[in-house]
Amino acid sequence: MEQRHIVRRFTDAAVVSDFKKFLLKQNIVSLAIAVVVGAALQVLVKSFVDSFIMPIVGALMPSGAWQTWTVGYGKLQFAVGAFLAAFVNFLIVAFVAWRLTKMLVVADAPVPTKDCQFCLSKVDPRATRCPQCTSQLAAA
Repeated sequence: MEQRHIVRRFTDAAVVSDFKKFLLKQNIVSLAIAVVVGAALQVLVKSFVDSFIMPIVGALMPSGAWQTWTVGYGKLQFAVGAFLAAFVNFLIVAFVAWRLTKMLVVADAPVPTKDCQFCLSKVDPRATRCPQCTSQLAAA
C-alpha cells in the first residue's frame, strides 16, 4: 500500500508540471543539445585533423623520436616528449576548431546606437530620454 502511494505521488500532475517548468526554465534542453552538437563537432574536427592536417605536420616535423624524449632526475623519468606531442596536437585541434567556429558562426550585426549629448553614454536611437542621466534627448 505504501509503494502505491509513492508511485502515485511521483506521477502527480503538479510534481511533473513543476519538473517540466524547471527543465525549461533552466535551459536544460538547450544544454543537452549543445553537448550533443559539441560531441559531433569534436568527431568532425578530429577526423579533419587526422586526415588532412597531421600528414602535413608529420612531413614537416622531424621523425617521431622526439616524442619519446625523457628527462631523468635520479629515479624519476619525465616524459617531456609525450607532453610536447600532446601539446602540439592540442594546438592543432584548437586552431582547427576555432577556424571552423569562425566559419560557421556568423556574428550579429551591431545594434545601432547614438550618444547622449550630456553624459556620452550609448542610447537606443529611438529613445527620447537618456536611461543613464535622464536628460531629454534631441529628436532624431
